[in-house]
Amino acid sequence: MSQLYFRPIPRFDHARPATALPLAGGWIWFDTVEEMQRNGATRLIPAADLPADMHQCLTAPRPPIATLSFDAPRLMGILNVTPDSFSDGGEHHAFADAVAHAQAMVAEGAHMVDVGGESTRPGAAKVPIEEEIARTAPVITAIRAALDVPISIDTRKAAVARAAHAAGANLVNDVAGFTFDPELAPFCASTGLPVCVMHAQGDPETMQKDPRYDHVALDIYDFLAARVDALVALGIPRSQIIVDPGIGFGKTRAHNLTLMQNLSLFHGLGCPLLLGASRKRFIGDIGGTPDAGARVSGSVAVALAGVAQGAQILRVHDVDATRAALALWRAVTG
Repeated sequence: MSQLYFRPIPRFDHARPATALPLAGGWIWFDTVEEMQRNGATRLIPAADLPADMHQCLTAPRPPIATLSFDAPRLMGILNVTPDSFSDGGEHHAFADAVAHAQAMVAEGAHMVDVGGESTRPGAAKVPIEEEIARTAPVITAIRAALDVPISIDTRKAAVARAAHAAGANLVNDVAGFTFDPELAPFCASTGLPVCVMHAQGDPETMQKDPRYDHVALDIYDFLAARVDALVALGIPRSQIIVDPGIGFGKTRAHNLTLMQNLSLFHGLGCPLLLGASRKRFIGDIGGTPDAGARVSGSVAVALAGVAQGAQILRVHDVDATRAALALWRAVTG
């Protein structure tokens, strides 16, 4: 028999049946699960029929990471200190602009600031380590001095993570899933840094050149499961690992939509789930907004779709708009 995968059918209606189970201990519940196989066979089963280990993965509350609890959705504000990021390149490249933007995002409701010094837009070239450190470490130092907020360093490189940690970063967010630099994961393990492991097919220079999958949701699930196991084997507790399916990283519009439709599948990994879809190209294509900076409404819509599937962390450019939408969504869904 082929491997079985289990996707909880997420619900948030205020009328909950007695058989309802909490999804990751959060605001979503489920009582039905889609049992999936790679041969395309699927069936709906009662949540009560889940294997014991999967029942635990899907229902257990996620422990706090970098002081953040996950009983409600959390906002990770994006701070790109780069000249060439796809939607805000150059806007916060200068030191003063970067620090001011971090302060503004926290004032608007960001629970964490994610600092990146290397663009990962499609076609972007690698940035030398020294330059990436020069872009990020001083900004992290200034944010740490000014704000009491968790800081994430968005990097693929151990040397950059070391400098960021010394400057005050609390988490390492690697778009390469800790496959680019073999020293990065052991460094995180040795320092006790929590991590976010993301899926990407290829690297930024090549990832959008005809990406293909056998079954995009299950392929990415298997990749993340293997990476989580590898990180745990190195000494990083599962409770300190966040997973990200990597919307837009080596995916077509159809791939991205399939992932969004199956997002609750990834709760089976037993880790908090991060959704990073803000201002991505598929939002512009579907919403008719070719200018990335004009994709606020579409980005908020996708963020709410993620929250409706229990995504615990939303990585966003537009903090205030997302915060306001979340407040309304939580109010009307009870």
